[in-house]
Formats: sequence, structure tokens, C-alpha cells
Amino acid sequence: MERRTYRPTLSTVASIILSLTLLPIVGVGQSQLTRAERASLSKIDNLTYSFDQVIKKIDESMWFDLVGDLAYIDKVRLTGPPKTKPAKTGNEFRDQFLDNDLIFYSYIFLPKEMVQGRQYPLIVFAHGGIHGTFSTVYSHIVRELLSQGYIIIAPDYRGSTGYGKGFHQSIDYGGRENEDVLAARDYMVKNYSIVDPTRIGMLGWSHGGMITLMNILKYPDSYTCGYAGVPVSDVTYRLEYQTKGYTKLFSAPHHIGKTPQEDPAEYARRSPVSYASLLKRPLMITTTKNDNDVSYKEVERMIDSLKQYNKEFEYKIYDALPGSHLFERIDTQEATAIRLNVYLFLAKYLSPQKPITTIEELRKCGYRYY
Repeated sequence: MERRTYRPTLSTVASIILSLTLLPIVGVGQSQLTRAERASLSKIDNLTYSFDQVIKKIDESMWFDLVGDLAYIDKVRLTGPPKTKPAKTGNEFRDQFLDNDLIFYSYIFLPKEMVQGRQYPLIVFAHGGIHGTFSTVYSHIVRELLSQGYIIIAPDYRGSTGYGKGFHQSIDYGGRENEDVLAARDYMVKNYSIVDPTRIGMLGWSHGGMITLMNILKYPDSYTCGYAGVPVSDVTYRLEYQTKGYTKLFSAPHHIGKTPQEDPAEYARRSPVSYASLLKRPLMITTTKNDNDVSYKEVERMIDSLKQYNKEFEYKIYDALPGSHLFERIDTQEATAIRLNVYLFLAKYLSPQKPITTIEELRKCGYRYY
């Protein structure tokens, strides 16, 4: 395979340019700025989304180097439900289509060792982050899954970074993002005969763990099992211990537009803990006591709610571990061992062609040890 040389330094250049551009007006209130300066700030704000798009293109080109020996890689455009709060443009022609379905992208990874005529299990992989994106930070995990014979689809659901300001502000945390992920799952079943519709698992960490919970709970007929790592579980409780700046991401006019105190029912609707009674599929949840992002006490709320409804599921609350919020996703042998437990859980229900049972095997698959 021909190897490419990449120079992912544009992100650094972009940051420097942005910093230098903003320097003259740092600390100045909007009311003190001239109309021209406010217009410049608006342009700079829009430019940051352009920088994100450049960084995204650089990152996704790296997939071919990182997993291209194992997978055929594709990226497709799909549609989910309309935006929750579409912004009117003032153009009569365009505004009549504000209820059109939202277009989003998804990555597809097909194991090169697939045999025509056979069917393989599918993993729906939801990335984390309140404005995250599916990136090569997951490359080792993708390699581990591909090596076992899983097909993977990883949607960049609404609100993901790297697709411009409009898509970024279409965020619907705990809302229609879940239907985007479901649409990605359905696309694979309808269009790829190699996908076994009876063997579909879902996994994700943090916000991706939350989306996993929401999909498994609300759409049980679409999934065989699910794994949720350090999952956001109760949005209202989460905002009580997070920073004010974090809360503003939810109460922004283009998002929910209200605080939990102003609309508790809306935040409950967006929280997996509200749907614990619906669990019908095998589920595994993990967290650690030193998680500095999603408190293990928040995850305990999900665990306790499932227990309250006498649901059968697997869970593990680890004592303090290196990596804290990322304890399962760092590149140490200890983290690999924890991921192995996750893969053993998934294999029980998805029966991959080449299940991995030892840390040594998993390290070789993920990190190309020969």
C-alpha cells in the first residue's frame, strides 16, 4: 500500500492566526466596539468553523494510513429528522424548506477479509463530546474491532464539529441526534447485504455512551446489545456539577434555550435515566471513581434506576485509574485489558468471526505488534 505523508500543522497555524487577529480587541465589551469591529468579530467567529473544517479534512485523510491495511473506508451522506430550531433566512424560497431532513455524514469501515455471501456483525460507534467528532483518536479501537470481523459505521450526528457553523448549531443533545445514529444503523442494514440484521451492537463513551443508552432503551428492536462507557446519564444532575460555561452550551438560543430550572421536563426527556424501565437488550456500563468529566455518581444514577426496575445488565465501577475519564481509551496494557472485557461482552451476543480472548492478541491487532 502506498503511504502518504501528512503535515497536520494547519491547526496550529489556524490557532496562531486567530489569536493574532483577536489580540487587539481582547477584553473589550461588545458595546464598546464599532460596527466595523463587531462585523470583524462575526467574520472571525465564522472563520473558526472554517478552521475546524480544514482540521477535519486533515484528520480524516489519516484514516487510510492508520487502518487502511485492515479496512475499506468510505464516508456517506445520510439524512436524519429536520432541525429542531431551524433559523429563518428571510428568503421565501429557502424558508419554505426549513422542515427538510438534516443531512449528516457517517464513516464506514469494512473488514478486507470479508467473504462474499457471508454476513457479519455491525457495530454502531457513537463518538463523544458535546461538539465532538469522529476522529483518528479512535483508530486503535477501530483496528481492534475490525480485526475481530466487525463492520463499523460511525456517524457524525448533528452538532458535530468539522462541518461548518450551521451544522454545529444544529446540535440537539439527547434529542434528534439519537435518530441520526439510528438512521446510520438503518442505512447499513438496508444497503449492505453483508450486514447481519440480527447481530447489531452499539458502543460509545461519554456523550457516545449516552447515545448508546438512548438508542438501546428507546429502539430495542434495532439492536442486539450495547456498551456504554462513562455515559452521561442525567443531564440535569450533570449541569449541577459542571461549569457555568458548560451550562450555557445547553441554554443557548439555537439549542434548548432554557436552563434545567426553567424547563426540568425537557432536560428529563433528554436523559437516559428517564428511560431505565424500557431496557430489553443486554447492556454493559463502566465508569471509574476518579472520572473528572462525567462523575461516577451520575453514572450510579443510571445503574440504580435500572436496578429499581429489576433490569438485568452488567456494570463495573472501577476505583481510581490512570486516564480518569479516558481510562478505557488510553494506549496502555491496563486500558487494553479493560477494553478486552468490553469485547468479550459484545462477542457473547454478536459472535464475530475472529473473537479476541487475550490481551496479547488485542495488542497485536490494535498496535501492529509483529
